[in-house]
Amino acid sequence: MKLPEPRGDLSAAVIDLLGGTSKALPEVDHDPYGEDLQLALHTAYELHYRGFPDVDPEWEWDPDLLRLRRDMEKAFLAALREDVPGGDDISGVLAQLLVEPVDGEGVSHFLKDDGEWWQIREYFVHRSIYHHKEADPHIWVVPRLQGRAKAALVAVEFDEFGGGRAERLHSQLYVDLLAGAGLETGYLHYLDDVPAQMLAVVNMMSLFGLHRAFRGALVGHFAAAEITTAPSAQRMVKALSRFDADEACLHFYTEHMEADAVHEQVMRRDVIGDLLDREPELTESVVFGVQATELLEERFGEHVLSSWRAGQSSLRRRTT
Repeated sequence: MKLPEPRGDLSAAVIDLLGGTSKALPEVDHDPYGEDLQLALHTAYELHYRGFPDVDPEWEWDPDLLRLRRDMEKAFLAALREDVPGGDDISGVLAQLLVEPVDGEGVSHFLKDDGEWWQIREYFVHRSIYHHKEADPHIWVVPRLQGRAKAALVAVEFDEFGGGRAERLHSQLYVDLLAGAGLETGYLHYLDDVPAQMLAVVNMMSLFGLHRAFRGALVGHFAAAEITTAPSAQRMVKALSRFDADEACLHFYTEHMEADAVHEQVMRRDVIGDLLDREPELTESVVFGVQATELLEERFGEHVLSSWRAGQSSLRRRTT
């Protein structure tokens, strides 16, 4: 995967630095949800995943780049904290996730009832940035947990990683989905096409995963994802059935319908329950992780749906 195309002076500075054409790093004074900062942050985080072929691995721990990344994280976190209600009502927050509104208006609702095939393929492009990393950021929290919470989260991750079988890795199932939909399957192939609203969702996972201080928030995020996935996956199966989609596309979502229905029980009872029994001071952090996930997913959904309802592509450049 090559370095992405810059979206402003901040991302250009990070990309030029990694490409060896500059050593200057700017001050962080940018929209925390904007294209420039989110791409710069995603690029810095990618050094902790697969990296870039022509970038020296030593950049992963470069002090100057880490300082810039920390400044971007502070801006991002400040915006998230300002935009969520916060609090410590973990039971109420989780209960709210379990409620399926009759008049739901999310992306999967739209695709189930009114979506066209090109819109489904666009949605696949967006989500590829997330699903190419599926379960990877969450594994960072394992050494920071104890007892039942650790064992239960590893059990969930074992399923996410295919139960030890490479062809059943959930990230591989998404590659198969992309191929079934006639899309490019390369790792982060569509990074330049996906807007900040999707990058922010992935960056949040990376931020929470890389910092021990946010272990509660990462557990909260993971729980929110597992609790809400099964109903959404069910709607996607109905949407895909309208178009007689390739079996690989259907299989990705039927797998999540079955697995995540079990995972949400494990995450609520065994992971969050045990974690907060041991470290009750993390309650607000877990709540923050749930709320931040909901906030960013809503922002993503609003962007996608407003674009489609205006008759426009939701991607930065239409590729489907």
